[in-house]
Amino acid sequence: MRRWNGWGDATVDYPLPQSARSFVMDALGEGGTNEDAALESILDRLPPARIQAGNGINTDPVERLLHARGQSLPDWVAIRSGQIGRAPDGVGFPETTEHVREHLKRAAKKGVLLIPYGGGTSVVGHINPLESDAPVLTLDLRRMNRLLDLDEISRLARFQAGVTGPALERQLNAHGYTLGHFPQSWEFSTLGGWIATRSTGQQSYFYGRIEDLFAGGSLETPAGTLPLPPLPASAAGPDLRQATLGCEGRLGVITEAVVRICPMPEKEAFYGIFFRSWDGGAEAARSLAQSRVSVSMIRLSDPQETLTTLALAGKPGLIRSADVVLRWLGAGDGRCLMILGVSADQVKFSRIKSSALRVIRSCGGIPAGTLVGEHWRKSRFRSPYLRNTLWEQGYALDTLETAAPWSSVPALRQAILESLDLAFQGKAIPLLRFSHLSHVYPDGASIYVTFLYPRLDDPAETLAVWKTAKHAASEAIVAKRGTISHQHGLGIDHLPYLPAEKGSLGMTMLQAIATALDPKGIMNPGKGWGS
Repeated sequence: MRRWNGWGDATVDYPLPQSARSFVMDALGEGGTNEDAALESILDRLPPARIQAGNGINTDPVERLLHARGQSLPDWVAIRSGQIGRAPDGVGFPETTEHVREHLKRAAKKGVLLIPYGGGTSVVGHINPLESDAPVLTLDLRRMNRLLDLDEISRLARFQAGVTGPALERQLNAHGYTLGHFPQSWEFSTLGGWIATRSTGQQSYFYGRIEDLFAGGSLETPAGTLPLPPLPASAAGPDLRQATLGCEGRLGVITEAVVRICPMPEKEAFYGIFFRSWDGGAEAARSLAQSRVSVSMIRLSDPQETLTTLALAGKPGLIRSADVVLRWLGAGDGRCLMILGVSADQVKFSRIKSSALRVIRSCGGIPAGTLVGEHWRKSRFRSPYLRNTLWEQGYALDTLETAAPWSSVPALRQAILESLDLAFQGKAIPLLRFSHLSHVYPDGASIYVTFLYPRLDDPAETLAVWKTAKHAASEAIVAKRGTISHQHGLGIDHLPYLPAEKGSLGMTMLQAIATALDPKGIMNPGKGWGS
């Protein structure tokens, strides 16, 4: 059963070992103690639905609440405090493309606003109904989850777009294939959601980002159906698939998607590599990317994230022993951890691993075997549950992400961290923040920043602190010419900073596309680039 006021399956927990709890308390002090709102009290305050049930529409209060918010920190503050604001007036559960078309026709006729909904994992406000005089219908696409066609000659698979990561992989794995797209939200997010937000999987270095995997499909819009043929290449004008990628529900509903697949790897392993400094680790990451060594993942944590990762693992004895060895090898307090993934057939595996380790050693890397890497692999989709545990112990957590050319990465990362430091110093609130390079390219890398702070007694104050920090970090990203979003899309939270990246003429072009496909503005208004 889905957790109604937090992340994931309600039966899954991520308890913190005592050593990990002590680490957090040493860094941040006591957490906030205000209690969460009860489900019944929130349902009692939910406004009446402005849509009639029927025609595939459910107006049950619990369903409306479950579709009211995503997984951003503002969403958590809202739902945990019971101040959720607007909820959808109804929820539709289409099972076919024809069902989606019927909902679109009725909505256009009756002036209903539509919000496409995949797994509800957005962290920037994509699925939140905004205040409006018009009723709002959320379309939950997760019943559209079937593999429709498998072209093994072309290695193309056509899916209904509501399929979640595990369901997609099960259907492909049965035939010996994989998509290889594994974002942290993989267990709950959907193929359509990945396309709509230009998602990036943890092993995108090898398999590609979703724009590399998305070959075509179909977009149902208020103006009609937009077919997207899965052509390997075309010089017939602009590629309309690019408008669909990152559309964030503003243009219509992605109902089907054709994706490029590949055979499942025969062997896969993840290795821990330690570097004596951040500069050495970043140099290794850049060298690996620019030498085109075909590893499947390169992830580099800064010293604070390295320390925090090891502390939260809850194995103090093992960590003390490792610390002694690493210090003897010259990796002291500034040490940084890289997780390196290799996924290949039996013949290529050893060659790829050897090539990667040769580059890593040339940059001062210290290979540490598979113990740390295997721990990361086992917890890669479980770690989001840590947000539930930390919240319940009184701490709020959020993340930021961007990308920039290699020449800009050091200054941009430092500017983001310093902007957070200043924001929290101004509020006199303790802060724990750390970063990693989560995706690398020959010409640049993404920077992913996590920050934690104690919840305040007043939820509005907890949110105010976040707003100050988020704005400061976003301004730092814009000033250093990073992208405002590398993998999470725009939603509500990133939208104010988009003009700095696209320019006024670019914004006019994007608005024109939205107007052409959604002339009445009924599709997810106020979100994404078409707003």
